[in-house]
Amino acid sequence: MAYTGDVQVGGPADVHELTDLMISKVAVGPMNNNAYLLRCRSTGEQLLIDAANEPETLLDLIGSDGIASVVTTHRHGDHWQALAPVVEATGARTYAGRHDAEGIPVATDELVDDGGTVRVGDVELTARHLVGHTPGSIALVYDDPHGHPHLFTGDCLFPGGVGNTHDDPEAFASLLNDVETKLFERLPDETWVYPGHGGDTTLGNERPHLAEWRERGW
Repeated sequence: MAYTGDVQVGGPADVHELTDLMISKVAVGPMNNNAYLLRCRSTGEQLLIDAANEPETLLDLIGSDGIASVVTTHRHGDHWQALAPVVEATGARTYAGRHDAEGIPVATDELVDDGGTVRVGDVELTARHLVGHTPGSIALVYDDPHGHPHLFTGDCLFPGGVGNTHDDPEAFASLLNDVETKLFERLPDETWVYPGHGGDTTLGNERPHLAEWRERGW
């Protein structure tokens, strides 16, 4: 079946099979967080994006091959509830944005800056530092050489708008500016967006609404 990105808490993962990379998306409760398992097809190495919750669910998804690394997109607690048990079970190295690592109660092995890279086997992901939802949120871009880019946005970009900035106009302006300049201006409409909660989208679906988001202020 074709990948849709529509997953439910307690349900199976949905798998997006690319030429060099397999992306498995699963939803965990209680806040309907998405976690993404990336597997390099040539080496078998695996990376997890956001060990959000339900460590048993995540470890079952990971399987006996284990993971080399876990990336936490930002410091909010619903994105790292399973981080400690997953790291303990797998020995994975941890990655997080430099300015959010202090808010994650599991030691970060690798601090990630804007433009920094994270590898999973032969596949390279590029980090984009997006300020506003938190000080150190990062998105990860996989620029697929065989197709369009794939973008993991944490809680910075969703279908219908940017992430919650808690009615702070300065934080909202910062986040929207970073999303516009670092994502929409650099990546094509075909870019597939994998957010931290809920369904997927593309930059092309969202691009026509940027002015509307700025006008409404959230």
